Amino acid sequence: MEELERLRKRIDEIDEEILRLLSERARLAKEIGEIKKRNNLEIHVPERERAIFEKLLKLNKEKFGEEFPSEALVHIYREIISACLSLEKPLRIAYLGPKATFTHQAALEYFGFSAQYVPCTTIRDVFVEVESERADYGVVPVENTIEGVVNYTLDMFLESDLKISGEVVIPINLHLLSNVEELSEVRRVYSHKMALGQCRGWLEKNLPHAQLIETESTAKACEIALEEEGAGAVASEVASYTYHLNILAQNIQESTDNFTRFLVVSKREMRPTGKDKTSLIFAVRDEPGALYKALEAFYLRGVNLTKIESRPSRRKAWDYVFFVDLEGHKEEEKVKDVLEELKKRTQMVKILGSYPRALLSE
Repeated sequence: MEELERLRKRIDEIDEEILRLLSERARLAKEIGEIKKRNNLEIHVPERERAIFEKLLKLNKEKFGEEFPSEALVHIYREIISACLSLEKPLRIAYLGPKATFTHQAALEYFGFSAQYVPCTTIRDVFVEVESERADYGVVPVENTIEGVVNYTLDMFLESDLKISGEVVIPINLHLLSNVEELSEVRRVYSHKMALGQCRGWLEKNLPHAQLIETESTAKACEIALEEEGAGAVASEVASYTYHLNILAQNIQESTDNFTRFLVVSKREMRPTGKDKTSLIFAVRDEPGALYKALEAFYLRGVNLTKIESRPSRRKAWDYVFFVDLEGHKEEEKVKDVLEELKKRTQMVKILGSYPRALLSE
């Protein structure tokens, strides 16, 4: 018992030291904010944040043997940076709502809890909030490993001049939430049709007599479950504490490889970080081998494509544009070269942005 008390006392001392250092960090952040304001500099510098994360992850691995889990370290420092940034200027983030959806979760993972969040009804509304500068950034879904691409997000880039300034990839873990205590008490389960579809096997096995009812969103399902006796909702962990619902069963989705990628959009151009992606749109000429010639440009210069997707151009019937993700930043010589060559071989090239790859995605 003496040994236990000694260790607990040491932890208390460490906690006090951590708090002292956090207070010192906050004071320095305020000073930096004042310098930025006086010199009319950007308050939020994502590239600097990325460098902090990379340095900490490297230190944690090489110097401390990852005694503290790297994923937890990222979450903790995300909140530290978010809180310190709010002392300089709170960021305003538009996202595809309502609250407690997976897009909301992605926004929280990228910007932390200290940012101000604006739920939007549609993806177009997210773009409008950022274009009109009522929001600093927007967060929208772009693709899911099971459902595929979000076409409306891709189509918005055809008409908007906003840039992609970041990406977030999160696992889609679905839970059964309710205000009751026992699984046997659930008589109706509400959720979005895709969420119900991804959990249908578990629901049929464990709640064979429950009625499955589709809603417009997982958040709406939680609102119903909060008020209706004997109701459950299939939703995220974020939804459970947002709506103060019990988690009756965890990870009830059928696929363990279900991830959604979200894009962060803004008016900003991101500087190179060394671990970047570039996204662009191109349109080919109406001639034999046009797509082959365009793709050959990437092959000849050794630039790796991580994604290619076609969409109707909206200009005329059966006319298409191609959305591409590639490895590297547009300021890198190899990428510069391929973009110049691509312009010669195609009808149109529009760069959507160069931005850091999702953290911990390697």
